[in-house]
Order: sequence, then structure tokens, then C-alpha cells
Amino acid sequence: MRRRVSSSSHFLATSGDRYFLPSAPKVEVAYLGLGSNLGDRAGNLWGAVERLAALRGTRILSLSPLYESEPVGPVDQPWFLNAIVAVATELSPVDLLRDAKAIERQMGRLPSERWGPRLIDIDLIFVGEVVLETEELILPHPELWNRQFVLRPLGDVLPGGGLHDRVDERLDQIGERPVVRRFDGSV
Repeated sequence: MRRRVSSSSHFLATSGDRYFLPSAPKVEVAYLGLGSNLGDRAGNLWGAVERLAALRGTRILSLSPLYESEPVGPVDQPWFLNAIVAVATELSPVDLLRDAKAIERQMGRLPSERWGPRLIDIDLIFVGEVVLETEELILPHPELWNRQFVLRPLGDVLPGGGLHDRVDERLDQIGERPVVRRFDGSV
């Protein structure tokens, strides 16, 4: 049996003499790393942000400035553009990762060699305080603290405090290589 609480569309469910509201989905803040070094790099990042914003139960909270970064790894390739996007989401971390990988495929990303060039790369960096290790997903991202191209834009979107301070400290520790710089829009 359901009883109307008010003129709004909310209902109380009853169980004997007890009343309860259906629980709302838990909303977490997730941080995703974006990267592109093929085609219209900035356009690819914006396209990924637009698609992330369209995910069910997800809204964009903030987007870092774009950073240009020297490629990491053995493959000769163009420089990357990178950014971090913070989202509020009702999706589980695994569902968010799966949706991010689906966006990569929709945008034309093809399987390629590790650390090779890519049209779009979307990595789940961390979700709230979730710590997770499965075959499909490790949170926080295992390379988070080693990648300047993640830490610099992450520092731009994190609120002040403990984690932000830790990012700043780590950036001081890892030095200036590979080169990561704010993107000024020139090609």
C-alpha cells in the first residue's frame, strides 16, 4: 500500500505501522582523466565531456584547463592534450568505467598498442573514497601519483584541503619530466 505524502510526486511506502521513503541513489563525486593526441585533440576532449554529461544520473561539476603533455612510453607520437573532469554520478564505479569505454568506442577509438597514440582516452582516476581492486577496475587509478599529466589538471579541480595539498606535494617530488604545460590553444 502507498500513501501520498504531499501534492508532490513522492510517496511513502508502508510496512505495517512503519512508513519509509524509498532510498535515493547514492551520489559520488568521480574524477576522470581525458587525453587525446590524434585529430582535433581539443575537440575530442570536448566531445568526451559532452557524452559524459549525457550519461544517466551524471552531471559535470568542473573541468580543468587543458594541458599539453609530452608522450610517455616507447612510441614516437604527437603530444597529448589532457584534462580532468569532475562529475557527480549515481553510477557505480564499474558502470561509470564501462560507460566511459563505450564513449571511447563511439568516438572512434580503436584498440592499439599500450601507451600508443589515441583519439580519446578516458580513465577513471578515483570515485569518492572508494578503494577497489578487480580485474576490470582498480581505484584509485594505480598510476595516479606518478603522472604529472593527471596531477596538474587534478589540482585545478580538487577542492582545497588534504587531497589537494597531497597533489601539490607529489608534483614537487616528481619533477618536470615529462613536460606538462597549460595549453594555450596554438597548434
